[in-house]
Amino acid sequence: MERTYWTVNDIDIKDASIIGKLFLIAKDIAKEKNIDQDGYRLVMNCNEYGGQSVYHIHLHLIGGRRLSWPPG
Repeated sequence: MERTYWTVNDIDIKDASIIGKLFLIAKDIAKEKNIDQDGYRLVMNCNEYGGQSVYHIHLHLIGGRRLSWPPG
């Protein structure tokens, strides 16, 4: 049976390999876009107050410029 992942709250330890693959793919995309050496940020929003507007698990890969802290 396929699971549905609406938010980070829907994952558990059994999903570690899936979540790990998201980060590995993001790393590969950062390299492909030539932002891996300068740096980038990976963000997972969770629920409305966390800024989530699309309800499925995904990462935001942010880079190509100097990022400040704290975000948002």
